[in-house]
Amino acid sequence: MTAAAHPVIPELAQALPVDALITDPASIDAYRWDRALDPNAGVPLAVVRPTTTEQVQEVVQIAARNRIAIVPRGAGSGLSGGSSAVEGALIVSLDRMRRIEVDAATRMATVQPGAFNAEVKQAAAAHGLWYPPDPSSFEFCSIGGNVATNAGGLCCVKYGVTTDYVLGMTVVLADGRAVTLGGPRLKDVAGLSLAKLFVGSEGTLGIITEIILRLVPAQRPPSTVVATFPTLTGATDAVLEITRTMRPSMLELMDRTSINAVEDETRMGLDREAAAMLIIQSDESPAAASEEVARVEAICQQFGASECYMTADPDESEAFVVARRMAIPAIEKKGKLLLEDVGVPLPRLGDLVAGLEQISAAREVLIAVIAHAGDGNTHPLIVFDPNDLDQQARAEAAYGEVIDLAISLGGTITGEHGVGRLKQPWLPAYLGPDVLELNIRIKNALDPQNIFNPGAVFGPLGEAAS
Repeated sequence: MTAAAHPVIPELAQALPVDALITDPASIDAYRWDRALDPNAGVPLAVVRPTTTEQVQEVVQIAARNRIAIVPRGAGSGLSGGSSAVEGALIVSLDRMRRIEVDAATRMATVQPGAFNAEVKQAAAAHGLWYPPDPSSFEFCSIGGNVATNAGGLCCVKYGVTTDYVLGMTVVLADGRAVTLGGPRLKDVAGLSLAKLFVGSEGTLGIITEIILRLVPAQRPPSTVVATFPTLTGATDAVLEITRTMRPSMLELMDRTSINAVEDETRMGLDREAAAMLIIQSDESPAAASEEVARVEAICQQFGASECYMTADPDESEAFVVARRMAIPAIEKKGKLLLEDVGVPLPRLGDLVAGLEQISAAREVLIAVIAHAGDGNTHPLIVFDPNDLDQQARAEAAYGEVIDLAISLGGTITGEHGVGRLKQPWLPAYLGPDVLELNIRIKNALDPQNIFNPGAVFGPLGEAAS
C-alpha cells in the first residue's frame, strides 16, 4: 500500500489545512534524517507541518486512534539520530511554528518551537536583552530541538544550559490533550516540576508547542584570551586552574586537528603546530574583565602556553568564536564523522583527552577534539572514509570505546546532543537497572502506546506503535 492510499491519510487531510500534509515520496525523503544521518532511518507514512497547538492535537489524536507512531522534528540539526524517521510513522515537523513574542518588562519570551535560536537572540536583542544558550549551530537549530535535548553551547560554562531558561511550556500529550506546565513566573514550587521533565526528553513524552523562556540583560562586550599550548596536558591543566578560581563566560578547547581544519578554511593565522588552543572570554565590566584576562594569561603561561593573545576588540573576539564554531563543518570535509559529546567531571578532563589519543592510535583512526572545556563537555570527532569498510569498522569500534572511557571516568554518554538512537545501546549500562526502570516507568505512564518517537532514547519498549 502506498502512503497516499493508507486509510489514515484522508483523515489527516480532512483535519488539516491543505498545505500541512506531505505525502509525496520525494518530498518526504527530506525529513528522514537529522545531521547524524542515521543509516537505519525508516520511510515515514507522511509528514505533517502544523502551525498551531490545535493542529498538533488533531494529528496526535488521529495517530493514537490508529496506533501510528509519531516522530517530532525541529530543524533537523540534531546529532544523535533523535529525529530519524521510523518506518510507517508520521513526522510532525514543527518548522512552521515560528512565532516569538518578547515581554521586556518581565524579561521573558513566548516562543513556538520552530523558531531558530538565532531568531530568539535577535528578538531579545531588540529589547536590550539576551538569550544565553548558544549551540554552535545556533544560526540554524530550533528552540524546540534545543529544549528537547537540553542544548548547551559556548556560554554555558557561566550562564548554564537550556533548562536554566525554560520557565514553562505547552505540551501535547499522547491522548491529544494540551497541557500548560509552569508559566511566566520566576518562582513557582506548586506541584512537581513537570516542565523540567520534558526538557531533554527528546520527543519521547509529548510534543512541545510553545515555550516560555527567561531572558537576561544584554551581555557586555567580551574581552578574549587566545592561548596556544605545545601539549594537550598543559591546556587541560590550565582549564582546571582557571575554573578553580574564576568563572569565564567562555572556555573552549580545540586540538591540533581541529585547529588545522579551521585554518584550512579561514587562513586567519592559527598556529598549526600547537597541540591545543584555548579561547577564553570574560564579559565582566571593563576594569574587572581586564583583571580577569590578565589572571587567565598568567595561568596559561604557568602551564606552558607558547603564546597568549589578548584582545578587547569585538570584531577580533568574534573572529575567534567563529573559528571555534566552524570546527565541525571544517572537519567534516576530511571524511564522514561519528560525532561524540561525552562529558566528564572537570578533574578528569585531562584523563579523557589522553584516553582519546590512545583510542585514536590503537584503532588507527583520526579523532579530532573540540570541547566546551570549562564544563568538561567534549566533542570527539571520529573521522573515517565511508568507502573503506575496514576503517569504518574501526571508527565504529572507537565510537563505543570513547563512550566506555567517559563512563569509566565518572562521565556521561551525552552532555547536550541527546541519546537519540545512536547512543541508545549504551544507556542501560550508563543509568543502571533501577534508574532505567524509573525512566521507562515514566515513559509508559505518559505514552502507554509508545507512539512518541519509538526507538529513541529507551529503545524497544514491548510492541511499539507502527
